[in-house]
Amino acid sequence: MAGCSTGGKVRKVKTGSVSYATVSLMRDMDMPRQAPILIRVFKEEGELEVWKQERNGRYGLLRSYPICRFSGKLGPKIREGDRQAPEGFYAIDGGSLNPWSRNHLAFNIGFPNAFDRQMGRTGSHLMVHGGCKSVGCYAMTHKGMEEIYGLVREALQNGQGTVPFQAFPFRMTEANMARHADNPNMPFWRMLKDGHDIFAATARPPQVAACGGRYGFARPARPGEPPASAESICAASSYAAARWEQETAAAASYAPMSAPYDDMAAAR
Repeated sequence: MAGCSTGGKVRKVKTGSVSYATVSLMRDMDMPRQAPILIRVFKEEGELEVWKQERNGRYGLLRSYPICRFSGKLGPKIREGDRQAPEGFYAIDGGSLNPWSRNHLAFNIGFPNAFDRQMGRTGSHLMVHGGCKSVGCYAMTHKGMEEIYGLVREALQNGQGTVPFQAFPFRMTEANMARHADNPNMPFWRMLKDGHDIFAATARPPQVAACGGRYGFARPARPGEPPASAESICAASSYAAARWEQETAAAASYAPMSAPYDDMAAAR
């Protein structure tokens, strides 16, 4: 099954339904209505967040919406028909919007992305949509979907080239990472956490590249600075990954040697 079906003759629904309360929030938070947005999803908590750029260039949390349903379990989508909702870093463009969806409204999140293709992952029609029923997608209530769709549509119409869509298994806290430490997806999740943490530290979307079976991340470009090339992002990411592996190996080899001294110190 190819994700959430988009076929069939259905009635087109309204597409610009950003509520007055949300527009008022934008004013209160100094977010120009035409400013870019970013979407984050957290599976375990069942939340979809819309962040919007403030006048100072940083992003603030505009609204959070409950996810009515996602299919599958925690972990990435691997192949067509596995009924898994994707995890990773995606981009929504103007061609992704579907006001004719049989699921009230929908937009395609862009699976498979370049990283997924490098990993041989397959699937199609992976959406955020209304209707509260999901086959590999993120399903929202009709009311929530109308506003989310309206926010995405406005951002694209106001000149945002693509809307970043970041899907995580859970909130990427150290406590949650420790709680799921035995999950076989942990190496993949640690990689996602690198990008998550750049956004947490800078309040701006990280630059993302697919680096031969690994996500690479770079800090956001400064105003007037050209975006980093995929090659430079991957080179820096590979260096950081190699350094982390060396430090981890060194710490592991140091631990047995230091144990007798630690015991002596504890006995004093």
